[in-house]
Amino acid sequence: MSSPFNRRKFISSAAIIGTGLAVGVPHIVSAGTPTARPAILGGPKAHSGTFPSWPVEEAIEENGLTEVLRSKKWGRLDGVRMAKFETAYSKLLGVKHSLGVSSGTSALTTILGALDIGPGDEVVIPVYTFVATYNVVVLNYALPILVDTDIESFQIDAAKAKAALTAQTKVIMPVHIGGSPVDLDAFVAMGKQHNIPVVEDACQAHLAEWKGVKVGNYGLAGAFSFQSSKNLNCAEGGAVTTNSDDFITNCYTFHNQGQGGRSTSFSTGVGTRGTNLRLTEFQGSLLLSQMTRVVEQSNRRWENAQYLSRLLQEIPGITPAKLYPGTTKSAYHLYMFRYDKSRFAGLSREKFLRALSAEGVPNSAGYGQMNKSAYVTALATNKHYLKIYGEKTMKEWLERNQCPQNDVLTSTQSVWFFQNMLLGTKNDMEQIAEAIGKIQKYAAEIARK
Repeated sequence: MSSPFNRRKFISSAAIIGTGLAVGVPHIVSAGTPTARPAILGGPKAHSGTFPSWPVEEAIEENGLTEVLRSKKWGRLDGVRMAKFETAYSKLLGVKHSLGVSSGTSALTTILGALDIGPGDEVVIPVYTFVATYNVVVLNYALPILVDTDIESFQIDAAKAKAALTAQTKVIMPVHIGGSPVDLDAFVAMGKQHNIPVVEDACQAHLAEWKGVKVGNYGLAGAFSFQSSKNLNCAEGGAVTTNSDDFITNCYTFHNQGQGGRSTSFSTGVGTRGTNLRLTEFQGSLLLSQMTRVVEQSNRRWENAQYLSRLLQEIPGITPAKLYPGTTKSAYHLYMFRYDKSRFAGLSREKFLRALSAEGVPNSAGYGQMNKSAYVTALATNKHYLKIYGEKTMKEWLERNQCPQNDVLTSTQSVWFFQNMLLGTKNDMEQIAEAIGKIQKYAAEIARK
């Protein structure tokens, strides 16, 4: 269906709006014709088409996989594609070294393994993140310190992260949630001041930039994921990035069973710990193929997200996630915004999301309260943790993990759209805004439904 938005009028208004709220600019989000009703109330869908599917695949992927199959060199130890990918990925990010590993979780595991993190150590992480960030700390029997969220950005609160540091803190591990950079200036300064390595969990942040430099360059190391939903994907895979010659050597050794060279042997390795987290040539081939279009896709997401933000900022009660001033580009793996039901006649977020789905706009409420989940709180009574830290310390750990701002964000406000939606057209973005405008106009009636 055609959108009722006047794009020329919007662009003229957007020049005044910029990235903030406009004063005195007419409300431009239209619900369509005056009689248009939300789809959940029997009206037509605002978005009747489909958003681009994911992943994108063409002949280049098929041909590359066939070449690997016929080469009979399927693993990185006797193949060439993983090395080619690592070189290409390093160039793409402007980083000195990249190491392909079997997942984003494996990238974090490799980094913590190379840093020899273990029992008695503390690792500072955000509470608003995928559980893998927590899991890699716990697998090392270290203590994950969950830090509250900056509710405006959805990112880890840098001031609260600094307050959480102790003499036992061995790693600061902020996550670029949704593909938008954390306040990297604050975290880099924090790490230098306290002589603690900063590890960027950039698993969602391919090609995101802080002050014109790609993320994954700022900490001692960065971790990326190539899982199937990610903006660069090969079904399962990941990468470690670093500008340190010594650290990449340690990472390679750790992920290759302690073997420091480019092959395995029948002898033991170096160091005291290692495992097998290698990536295959098949995935290396897929990544090289996917990289042929990753820059164009990244640019399209960024442009569409900026346009969508300007549209949504015109709807009272909808607040796009803040980007920190140093952000020159977000990867927009997720498009995140806050929903204020008081501007929607008290319509609950759950009913708002259902109404959005009925309009043909996929969505999610996003992450929950990890610090309060049984999965996490049970760590306080885990027999191994009690043996290492004692009952008193584990009770104190539960108390340290209170995150009131995250409670507010996750219980009533947070809403996500997905990266493939941002690969659509400007008309798609307009129809998303139209859908929300319709819901707001009829919010009281939807609430009674």
